[in-house]
Amino acid sequence: MNEKTRTLADKMRAWRVPQFGDIDTLHCDSVPIAQLHGDEVLVEVEVAALNPVDLKTLKGRYPTITEKDLPFTLGRDVAGTIVKGSAHAPGWEPGMRVCAFVGQGQGALADYVAVSANALARVPPDLDIETAAAVPLAALTAWQGLFDHGKLERGERVLILGASGPVGRFAVQFARRCGAHVIATASAATHEALRERGAEQTIDYEKERVEEATGDIDLVYDLVGGDAQASTWKVLKRGGTFVSALAEPSQLEASNHGACATRYTARPDGAQLDPILGLVKEGVVKVEVVERFTFDAMNDAFARLEHGHAHGKLVVRRERR
Repeated sequence: MNEKTRTLADKMRAWRVPQFGDIDTLHCDSVPIAQLHGDEVLVEVEVAALNPVDLKTLKGRYPTITEKDLPFTLGRDVAGTIVKGSAHAPGWEPGMRVCAFVGQGQGALADYVAVSANALARVPPDLDIETAAAVPLAALTAWQGLFDHGKLERGERVLILGASGPVGRFAVQFARRCGAHVIATASAATHEALRERGAEQTIDYEKERVEEATGDIDLVYDLVGGDAQASTWKVLKRGGTFVSALAEPSQLEASNHGACATRYTARPDGAQLDPILGLVKEGVVKVEVVERFTFDAMNDAFARLEHGHAHGKLVVRRERR
């Protein structure tokens, strides 16, 4: 049946957190189909991608989602097809293939998800749907950290702490493409891949001290936090910028360095996501999908996420019912 006329069921499957805990608390429930509000459209999920925030949410370690939000459907990244539009979302019609970072509401590990039109980007016709699903949250996190908050410009020196994960790999590529000098910290096993993506210097955090390996940094982009963050102030230029996606940087250190320091949370933004997808389609920006799981194997997917050290994205493909 045509996407524009297909009748939707009253119920859908959703992988939800009924209570915070370990992976065995994750449960697939039959729930009412997602309702639309404002400019939201209904997207039938084809592929969802997992992110560390999903595991943090499951374990009750993500402060934005509290017990009052339970049961909560996980999944921040989605690629799929619009099956129901909205009068408040002109231009987004049933049948369109889209992807998005869905924001902080009920997530994409379900048959359907409601997504704000402002978060949507069209999936380019020649772009694999799994790749499209792997882009939104990680890429937007990197883009917004470097450019919205870090104000990175051509010729500046940027130090990316924890560059081996999906956000870090996007950050290396975006920073290099804008003409910055990119220095990345990561385990030695990932150095070659990071250099291929544009890092001009790689630092093995297990064996080298950042403050001894580099200096005169315009922007520190922190994806690690903790001691690594604290030690990096020594290499930041006076008047530089310190941006963290994880932990609030020391405002005392920032004052001492005459620096701007901030922690941020990525926001959905389809207008930013659209050109990023274009770069991925053209092969200018590389995306790695390292493992694939079926919708029914969600516990296995989360076990792999918990195991860590996946230097690309884990995706879940939902079979059409």
